[in-house]
Amino acid sequence: MSVERAPVPAELLSAARTAQRIVVLTGAGMSSESGIPTFRDKVSGLWARFRPEDLATPEAFARQPDVVWAWYEARRRQVARAQPNAGHNALRALAALPHVNALAIVTQNVDDLHERAGSAGVLHLHGSLFAPRCFDCGHAFVLPAGAEADAPEMASLPPPRCDRCGGPVRPGVVWFGEALPEAPWRTALARVAAADLVLVVGTSGLVYPAAGLPDTARQHGAQVAVLNPDADARGAPGDIVWQTTAARGLPALMQALGAG
Repeated sequence: MSVERAPVPAELLSAARTAQRIVVLTGAGMSSESGIPTFRDKVSGLWARFRPEDLATPEAFARQPDVVWAWYEARRRQVARAQPNAGHNALRALAALPHVNALAIVTQNVDDLHERAGSAGVLHLHGSLFAPRCFDCGHAFVLPAGAEADAPEMASLPPPRCDRCGGPVRPGVVWFGEALPEAPWRTALARVAAADLVLVVGTSGLVYPAAGLPDTARQHGAQVAVLNPDADARGAPGDIVWQTTAARGLPALMQALGAG
């Protein structure tokens, strides 16, 4: 999608110049400019006959663990080949501004692009492709160093076994029907409740409970700014809505702040 860079809204620039506690809520649009397809993008190749929704459940893993593990390994390797975009890098720079006491990134994405851009303490509400764990006992599993990004894609791949109980290792993402991880969720709520400014970047705001975080921010008096390239993007009354993408808008904001 091609979106012309519009001037940074004056209200956003003013809020960003004074905000000491910032929360950035990111979604699939944050990573799409790095070449990471969204979950519901049309799938091709080995996976064309599957609906992603049919693979993203505990029941699917119990029924066909080799297929589900192979699907998520294909996704993980695709992410490993990608690079953080200018939006990811801008958030690292935003956190380093002298007047910003705290910046928290709360993401619905399961990639590691924020971390590879240099952002610390990222809260993954939907888990991570890079944090697998045992399906049976929940023990964390460390991916072997040989799990290269350029390994051939396979339609079936047996998952590793847990080194504690021997159970199958599952992807470390939140599947349909599962609750969000409690610790990141509670921390996200606390950060949002204490924020001066909340940036909602690259997310449709339709997936709950994460979509309720901007409401929490508004209730506690924070300014909410929505950065979304869609022409029909909307916010609540009082929000700043900027029709732009992450990789265009966030660097433009940093430049306007004199840090770009």
